Amino acid sequence: MTTVIVTGSQGKLGRVVVDELVAAGFDVHGLDSKPAPASHDYTRIDLTDYGQTVDAMFGVQDRYGRVDAVVHLAAIPAPGQVTDVATFHNNMPATFNVFQGAKRAGIKKIVYASSETVLGLPFAIDPPYIPVDEAVSRPESNYSLVKHLEETMAAQFCRWDPTLSIIALRFSNVMYPEEYAGFPAFDADATARRWNLWGYIDARDGAQAVIQSLRYREPGFDHFVIANADTVMSRSSAELAAEQFPTVPVTKQLGEHETLLSIDKARRLLGYEPKHSWRDEA
Repeated sequence: MTTVIVTGSQGKLGRVVVDELVAAGFDVHGLDSKPAPASHDYTRIDLTDYGQTVDAMFGVQDRYGRVDAVVHLAAIPAPGQVTDVATFHNNMPATFNVFQGAKRAGIKKIVYASSETVLGLPFAIDPPYIPVDEAVSRPESNYSLVKHLEETMAAQFCRWDPTLSIIALRFSNVMYPEEYAGFPAFDADATARRWNLWGYIDARDGAQAVIQSLRYREPGFDHFVIANADTVMSRSSAELAAEQFPTVPVTKQLGEHETLLSIDKARRLLGYEPKHSWRDEA
């Protein structure tokens, strides 16, 4: 596997994924709706247009030819940025077009961005247990509903074609190193980041998860929570859970600052292991 197209290549996570894929030896070509400086590895596209999307899966003249894998990161990235219906009408058709276009082009490997929001964010209703893992799928917004439906759709695409691999990565809140200086302020109010169990993902570790998923050889659909190994807080994870979710069962003995968004499955199957922490760079 050498040639990879990355949708949303100009996004917050996409830019880092492109850089890390190139560093890992992949031949990378970006697709995005945003204007970008002229580059041999960038093509502007509207993924809600099926014709453009399927065409891109077969190659773009003077850019690239045969495609081995697709990394689909393009989306309106969070609830509330546009209206609910605009979020649905952008994200759902775009993902269907990518899946269907890849299928038509004979591409057998798709890695795409699902979301931690599928787990029940912002946890106005308590999670069933802590740490929360992939068994939980409880969308509480139109944005997370689309992510839930995308995962359902991906599973059906793989049922239709047992040789196809689609991996959904439920990314936590993406962060750059320059944002870590603000993390100590979260300690003043534990409720400020309660909405995602104080989780985050360093963009570089998010890119690592993408690379590990591209290298994962098992066909079929699977999904993984992708967060950093620690929380954004200086307080212990056990203390935070007891204070903010006193009636929620804690299913394991927690490390001092262990993430409450379980990455055990990603560690076990993908070999994912976060390498960066805000504690080292703040």
